[in-house]
Amino acid sequence: MKAVVALFVVWLASPCGVATAAESTLETNSAVAGTTADTMTDAEVRKVDKDAQKLTLRHGAIANLDMPAMTMVFRVSDPALLDNVKVGDKVRFHAEKVGGQLTVTRIEANHG
Repeated sequence: MKAVVALFVVWLASPCGVATAAESTLETNSAVAGTTADTMTDAEVRKVDKDAQKLTLRHGAIANLDMPAMTMVFRVSDPALLDNVKVGDKVRFHAEKVGGQLTVTRIEANHG
């Protein structure tokens, strides 16, 4: 019985179990972060406002922002992004919260 208790105490004190759990969490978080950083969402361009550097999109659910499908206005990270889109275009885009503002950081034509 003392041997079992001693082994249990050694097991509890060993960093192996803790490190493995921490490494597993980091790997999971990295995998999720990598997935969300690359997430593109389908949308239709509803309005382009170059003066205000804003874009109105009717979009599907945005996974990395945990946002349902809706129509809304986004800022753009680079005004040049607005040069490649027009009202009615089907696009794929990536948005992030930048300085508290929902911002389109990438946009491309959706040919599919």
